[in-house]
Formats: sequence, C-alpha cells, structure tokens
Amino acid sequence: MYATSELTQESVPRLTAPRRRRRRVQDGRVPAILPAWLRGQAVNVTRHAAALSPFRRDEFGDGTAAPTEGHIQAVNELIVTLRTDLLKVAGNVTNAAEAAIGDASTPNLQRLLKLKERAHDWVRAIERVWDFYFELFGQRQSKFGDWLLSCDRIALDCYQQSFLGIGIAKSLPAPPPFSYMRTGFSPATYRRGIPLRRLGRQINPFPLIQLPYHRLVNPWTLGAILHEVSHNLQNDLGIARVIPRNIARRLLREGKGRFVASVWTRWNRETFADMSGLLLGGPAVVGSLMDIIGRSPATVVSYSPRAPHPTPYLRMFLSIELLARMGFTDEAEQFRKTWHRLYPNPRAGSLPPEMLNDFPEVVSMVVDSICYSPMVELGDKCLADVIRFGQKEQQMIEEAARRLAAGTDPGIIPERFLIGASRFAFDHRLARPGIITENFYKELARR
Repeated sequence: MYATSELTQESVPRLTAPRRRRRRVQDGRVPAILPAWLRGQAVNVTRHAAALSPFRRDEFGDGTAAPTEGHIQAVNELIVTLRTDLLKVAGNVTNAAEAAIGDASTPNLQRLLKLKERAHDWVRAIERVWDFYFELFGQRQSKFGDWLLSCDRIALDCYQQSFLGIGIAKSLPAPPPFSYMRTGFSPATYRRGIPLRRLGRQINPFPLIQLPYHRLVNPWTLGAILHEVSHNLQNDLGIARVIPRNIARRLLREGKGRFVASVWTRWNRETFADMSGLLLGGPAVVGSLMDIIGRSPATVVSYSPRAPHPTPYLRMFLSIELLARMGFTDEAEQFRKTWHRLYPNPRAGSLPPEMLNDFPEVVSMVVDSICYSPMVELGDKCLADVIRFGQKEQQMIEEAARRLAAGTDPGIIPERFLIGASRFAFDHRLARPGIITENFYKELARR
C-alpha cells in the first residue's frame, strides 16, 4: 500500500507539469525574450541593407590600376537599384516587428517571419553582386594591379581601333572592358548587358575579361585577350546576327549541305573571335592559338555535337587561311606544315566525314563570310578593312620586340601590338622570358 501511494505521488508532477506550461502560453503571456528578438530582426535587416552601400573609388587605392570612375559608377547603379528594394523590405520588417511587439498574436508574428525571410533572400542576392565586384576591384590593390591595368589598356586599344575603323558613326560603348584574374580556369569573357548566373541573373554592366594567372605570367600567350575582347566587339559593333547569317547563306548557296552549314553557323562566335583577334594582333596570335589547341591527337580530332568551339583540327586552318589572305603566305605555310606534321590523320577521330570533305574550301568560305564580306552594320565595310593588319604593322611589332628585349622605349606602338612584340622576342630568344615579361608590363603600366 505504501509502495502504491509513493508511486502515485511521484507520478503527479510528471503528468501535471506540461499542462501548466501550456496554460501559461494560452493565458497570453509573452515570453521575456520575444520583444528583444523581434526588435533584433528589424535592426539586423536594416543594418544589412546599410552595409551593402555603393562603392567609393578611394576604397580600391588611388593608383592608375584602380577601377575607373566609370566602372565604379556602373556597378553602383546596379547596387543602388537592388538596395532600394531591400530598404523597402527592411522598412516593412521594422513595421511588422513593432506591430508584433504591441500584439504578439500568431498572425502578427508569422507576418514578420515571412517578411524577414524575404528580406534575407534580398540580402543574399545583393551580397552576391556586391561581393563579386568587390573581389574584382580589390585585385587592383594587389601586386597584380599593373598587370590587369595593362590588359585593360590592350582591350581599350582594340575597341578604339574597331570603332575608328568602321564606316558609320555608332554610339560609344561605356565603360570599356575590365580585366581580372581567376586561377584554375581558362580565359573567358562576360559580355555587356547579359544576365550572369554569378550575379543572380542580374545584368552585367560592362565587359569582363577573365584571365588565368598562367597566361598573365607569360604575356606572349595573351593573344587570348584579343580573342575575348572580340567576343564583345561582335555585340557592341552590332554584327552578332549578321555573322551567322552570312556563314549559313554562303555555305548553303555553295551547296555544302544543311548539316555542314548548321555546324559552322553554331561555331560562329568562337570563329569570329579567332578571326578578329588575328586581325587585331597579327601572326603572333596564331602561335598563341596553337599554344591552346595543340593538345593530344585524340582531343584535337574529336568532334562534339554541342560544342561552341570549332573542332581544334579545323580551327587551326581558319587562322592559317586568314593569315594567308592577310599577305603572310610564308608564315601561313609554315603553320600549315607544322599542323599536318602534328596531326597527320584527322579521320582517326570522331569528326563527321561531311566536315572533312572539301574542308579547305569550306574554311575559305567561312573566312570570307566573316572577314571579307561588306556589312551594313560596319558602314558597308568588311571586317578586314575595319581592322587592318599587314606587313607594315608586323614591321612595327618586330621593331618594338627588339626594343622591348633591350629595355628601351618601344615607341608609339599601339598597346595591342605589344602582345605580338613579346611573342616575337620570346620566339627569337631576344631576351630571357623574365626580362620580356617585366618590360612588357612596365611599358603598358606607364602609359
């Protein structure tokens, strides 16, 4: 009996305690921590919004390598637009928090929670944009600032040459391309005015040129800059649609078949970038391209039905064809023989037979469609007339190469030609690679 009584008494607290806790909540008593927590949510969101403020130019140093005022303004316009919406949401959170403190009803509390979640989604979205450009601009404060500035100046020179060379007035695009370094990746570009996944699908306000460290270390491989800038020129010159149309029409008109025409049309952007880059930089760019696509035979003769780049085996012949059309027939023949020596059997890979049949003739038609066909968008001029490169320009490059190797002033040579000068100096062993690199960046950074 005593045992039963003791068991009953011990069980009473365990059964009644939960009822008492439920009764306190149901009685409408607000937990002591709730008002402070509600106030904290409003303060946190407001401070998040305030912290994501527009950039100031002096945040990234005061040297010539710092981002330009135009780049800062373009990014700030994007941040301000996004931040304005965030501040509105933050104000709604503050109002909801005040209402919940005055009346901690479930509807009021849940309204706050929904608004808070929405605000944090906005914060994360803006942080992605803010952090992306903060990292890019911050690189200009590092020891690589002058290297990136040098690449900016090469890209700007490409734009100036192209817009001066066209036969019609066009609105001047601004800001110019902006270069940044990203290790572990190939050269790439993000065009002006396109939504970027890295920015949460926000619109990129100016061209970005992504360059890997290993290319920057070896400036004679920086033909990649001219290629990536050309992607942007195809859009900013207004010829992004006419180029693929010209290729397709020419190949169909010449009876090359729908399959061949469709493949070369799909490859139009990368093909244009190669052709434009070669016109901008001369024969050295072909050597730079060969650095990239000269890989294992299995890779070079492998065909992908979805790849935007021409199969490497065929891609090289495009530059060889254009080089010959530009008047560099001896150099073109040397590259042709070398390429055949490296890859004597293109049919050993997965290239469709249709792509190999008569491919020299098809390559000639593609080059003609891109470089030697007048376009209304260029003022009825062809690309090779807009961006002129011949023996005279190559002589300038070779003279600058000798000066660059000697550490003397290379003169008034355009910035883009210094890539070819460094390549000529490297190939002809005019100076040690380290000396060529040092003088290359020193010359570009001082301009």
